[in-house]
Amino acid sequence: MTVTHQPDRLRFVAETDAGEAELEYMLAKDLIVFTHTGVPEAAEGQGIGSALAEAGLAFARAEGLRVLPLCPFVKAYMQRHPETHDLLS
Repeated sequence: MTVTHQPDRLRFVAETDAGEAELEYMLAKDLIVFTHTGVPEAAEGQGIGSALAEAGLAFARAEGLRVLPLCPFVKAYMQRHPETHDLLS
């Protein structure tokens, strides 16, 4: 599976057999706010949401951004992965 960053649309996208999955965000200075993760119901449970979260967090780290996970999925992902805690705003 490939996750693509679409900075002009402020989102990360993964194409699935069931349609498009996305992680949406907002930017403010040195902060990235993850607002929504959406995965088609037929594609849930396949690690697509986690792949989107990983891509978004890797982008934040590479850009030196702090993370505010308003999206419940990204928040839960970060809680399960202590190696991401240094990114928290």
